[in-house]
Amino acid sequence: MSTERLGGRSEQFADLFYPLFEWLFGEDSEFVADLERKLAEARMEETVELYISRAIGYGVLAGLFLWVLGTGLGYALFGLGLIGTDVSIGLPVSNPAIAAFLEALKVPALVLVTGLFFGAIGFVTGFGMLVLMPYNKASSRKREINMLLPDAVSFMYALSIGGLNQLEILEAMAQAEDTYGEVALEFRTVVQETEYFDVDYRTAIRRRSMETPSEDLSQFFTDMLSIINSGGDMAAFLEDKKETHMRTAKQQQELTLQTLELFGEMYMTLSLFPLLLIIVLVVMSMLGQSQEFLLYATVYVLLPMVSVAFLVMVSTVKQDEPGDGYLDLGAVQDGDELSRTVSDGGATPPAETALQRRIESRERRYVLSQFLRHPHYYFREHPLYTLVGTLPLASGILVHAITNGLVPLSFSGLIDNPVGSTFIYVYVPLYVVGVPLAVFYEWNQHTRNRITGKLSENLRKLSSANDTGLTLLESIRTVADTSSGRLADEFDEMYAKVTYGMTLSRALVEFNNKYHVPRLARTINLVTKAQEASSRITAVLSTAAQASENQDDIERERTSRARMQVVIIVMTYLTLLAVMVILQTQFLEVLSGLTSSAEGASGGAVGGASFGASLDVELLELLFFHAVTIQGILAGVISGYISHARLLAGLKYAIVLPTIALVVWAFI
Repeated sequence: MSTERLGGRSEQFADLFYPLFEWLFGEDSEFVADLERKLAEARMEETVELYISRAIGYGVLAGLFLWVLGTGLGYALFGLGLIGTDVSIGLPVSNPAIAAFLEALKVPALVLVTGLFFGAIGFVTGFGMLVLMPYNKASSRKREINMLLPDAVSFMYALSIGGLNQLEILEAMAQAEDTYGEVALEFRTVVQETEYFDVDYRTAIRRRSMETPSEDLSQFFTDMLSIINSGGDMAAFLEDKKETHMRTAKQQQELTLQTLELFGEMYMTLSLFPLLLIIVLVVMSMLGQSQEFLLYATVYVLLPMVSVAFLVMVSTVKQDEPGDGYLDLGAVQDGDELSRTVSDGGATPPAETALQRRIESRERRYVLSQFLRHPHYYFREHPLYTLVGTLPLASGILVHAITNGLVPLSFSGLIDNPVGSTFIYVYVPLYVVGVPLAVFYEWNQHTRNRITGKLSENLRKLSSANDTGLTLLESIRTVADTSSGRLADEFDEMYAKVTYGMTLSRALVEFNNKYHVPRLARTINLVTKAQEASSRITAVLSTAAQASENQDDIERERTSRARMQVVIIVMTYLTLLAVMVILQTQFLEVLSGLTSSAEGASGGAVGGASFGASLDVELLELLFFHAVTIQGILAGVISGYISHARLLAGLKYAIVLPTIALVVWAFI
């Protein structure tokens, strides 16, 4: 079914509930006005009337469905007598007629109320989810715009000192979606309104300043418009804004780090709560009150829920760097390819098509041969592809262990051999799947860091070389000859590509896409755009170096503060492990010995056996070991996420921490 037909049916569905919208909301409704603004901020091209009408329709459908479900559930519970309805109301009724009437009305009323309750939940869910969507999208766009705005302003400033005028800067920003994401989309709207809707760019900028979800970008558009109207110096304005937004980025980073420090202190309390609850439940079991269900719930439900809730809470503050780091290679054409395409009227000659197919075929064979010859390099670039081999291997090991009776299939069997069984069920898959993935992921990150680690220094060198009169290509060769490291090797390779006929822009983009780091992509995009206008881009390179150095400062501060949070999490886990070991060795084993002695002694059999008689020591040993294992894996994932805002970054911690518990439990 085509998109047009789906859109038409969606509009028809909204039209059905439009009268209900008119009845519920007036012309001056603040809710409608606010939602209309959020639709514009979220770039959702739909009128607010139709959007709310469709939301009402979804709410009505969901409400009807849950009303029928709730009515059936109410009849099953109250009509069939699954839940007793002996008491109608809390007050006595002396009149027999009224009492009989209430008795007859009791079950239908309960069924009706149950159906209405479920129906109300359905309507609120269906209507609310659709209404909240623009707010969520606008909030997500605002967050990304605020994160990328300092680099976007640096990009515009570099283009301005590189010789581009105001309109060319706007067009360059509009075309940089692969680098500046939502910021570029805001500028693209300005350019599209100017080109296709016959709107002057002053009006387009003013309109975008009122519709963008970011207050920072709105203020930037407003100040930019005043500079345009007054004929002021755009380069000086952008330079001032660049410094302002860099300071703002550092302040925002400081606020984020302070919030994470607060979360780290909260984690100490939250993670120790299940431990205290386990101790309380053990003591209650010793006193004769069996608490096995609560112990299971604490270890297998509450403990993971606390860690997952903390991870979700951290994710609301700590955001990964937006963008995938790739630049559009199709937008960078070699001069010969472009001229041939234009001269042939956009058509590709058959001979050239056949040659391209041969080239692509040989390229595929070359890539396959390189993979067979050096598979570790391929997995370094694509760490998740290790799962293709490790997941079946781990599954095969588990199936082999189960079919050969190496591990029990019952919970009682786990209690008899807690360490060995848990090792096969949990630790073997963790090692088989996690270790290769962690190794190749960390190798991948180390390779990228070797590029970004010397980026600022080499940009300064490029700027100095370009300032002496060398072209950008000659500057790249000079830096490659006078520097060391992976970035210098990449510069040398880049120079060789250009020497053999590739354009410098394409060589820069290929170099970026090889590592696809968002920060590197913004720098390469800046240099590429600037060098297309002139080979003398000393000021542009200096600006790029300054922006990179600002990122280095933020990254160093973030790494230093995040390291302290990781230390707190690891020490909290080791404290939990130590307490569990003490409970295991100094409490449970001693209690087990005392209980056995009391049962064997004729004089104190009754009193000794009554204290702790209901305590299943072997079960508690299993639960303690599972508790430290689960906590170790989750604490490792949280540590990595706090450090780098990526779950895979915590894989190494998630392997090491439970391994410590395994080693300790194997010797106690």
